[in-house]
Amino acid sequence: MIRTTLALAATLAPLAATAQERPSPARLEATVRTLAGFGTRHSLSSTTDPKRGIGAARDWAASEFRKIAVDCNGCLTVERLSRRFTGPRAPNGVVIEDVLGIQPGTDPNRVIIIGGHIDSMPSDVMDFTSDAPGANDDASGVAVVLEAARLLSKKKFAATIIYAVFSGEEQGLWGATLLADTVKARGWQVSAMLNNDIVGNAISQGGVKTGDRVRVFSEGVRAVDSLTDQMTRRMDGSEDDGPSRALAKYIVKVADALPGKFDVFVDRRPDRFGRGGDHEPFLALGYPAVRFTSGGENWDRQHQNVRTENGRDYGDLPEAMDFSYLAKVAAINIAALGQLAAAPPAPAGVTIAGALSRDTTVTWAPVPGATAYKVVWRRNDNQAWADSRTVTGATTTMLKDVPVDDHFVGVSAVAADGSESLVTFAGRAPRR
Repeated sequence: MIRTTLALAATLAPLAATAQERPSPARLEATVRTLAGFGTRHSLSSTTDPKRGIGAARDWAASEFRKIAVDCNGCLTVERLSRRFTGPRAPNGVVIEDVLGIQPGTDPNRVIIIGGHIDSMPSDVMDFTSDAPGANDDASGVAVVLEAARLLSKKKFAATIIYAVFSGEEQGLWGATLLADTVKARGWQVSAMLNNDIVGNAISQGGVKTGDRVRVFSEGVRAVDSLTDQMTRRMDGSEDDGPSRALAKYIVKVADALPGKFDVFVDRRPDRFGRGGDHEPFLALGYPAVRFTSGGENWDRQHQNVRTENGRDYGDLPEAMDFSYLAKVAAINIAALGQLAAAPPAPAGVTIAGALSRDTTVTWAPVPGATAYKVVWRRNDNQAWADSRTVTGATTTMLKDVPVDDHFVGVSAVAADGSESLVTFAGRAPRR
């Protein structure tokens, strides 16, 4: 049976906000100030000092996850992954450790990941003794992760949520590499990975105000696509609709449903120009992943020794942050994370047919847990999905007077509460 989206609005309306409680600017600030208070969190700093260094900071993060677990009656388990890495920024080797809070869902093999890195650095990446408070880079991201755990742990979800606190980002994305490898080894299916890195400043370099938006970086063509995959994507026209780009568009939709005006700027590249972050090891394994970063950056407040020169302040201190802004970024993360965790997985095997026809036939594989499917389409000269149809009781539909030559099509899976999966782009059926 096929009905329009409007006809099902009462029963399949997207969730505007998964958490009943809004993110707390005061709680986010307390987290950032606590982390900055460890002096340095350089990955080569002390792991035994109880008050200073990366070891004390990781222990504190683990203790926060344990407190959350107590509050939700054991819904969260704490795991610490470790591996020794060696590279140019750690020539003698260093043990990198990730601190995870894991919230099991009804489907233990499907996971949604939200992460931020706990390590910091001063002006010299090899200097592990000087103060490196790392307030915005990236205590802000860790604060978002912990706030998400505090709020979402109060609910039950279909997918397992992994709240990840990474180490070793500044040395070479080592903590994220460790978790990505672990996910692959355990056979978990990753529906989405949200990386938060430098998400707490509303004023950018030169005093430019950028507090009305957050950037979400996403790849279009996947890093793992073979030459054949790339040629198929070229022929289908899906360069702007890979899984990570679909995730970025999903986040825009979620943000638009939240109270207040706050723009999600979809930055159509994997990361800032010539730079990288902890979502990249997940992209390298083919998982949908994006990076949240403030609307603009203040480079005087990144990777700098704390000092004042000629009346100009340097150093990554909490005083240079805006915690109301950080709460807005956290709210988008939490709403997107909750909806994705409540939704079924994205459909597989989505294909279209309709050559030499005014109509397009769309077909997809059934999705466990889906009570309906949303078929979306747009003209080929647009980036955003413009039209939709909700389909129940079938895994195929015909779009009358929607010529396949001039339209892109996709399909998402819908849960009983209206939560939607990512959209899977519809391509040509494989030749037999």
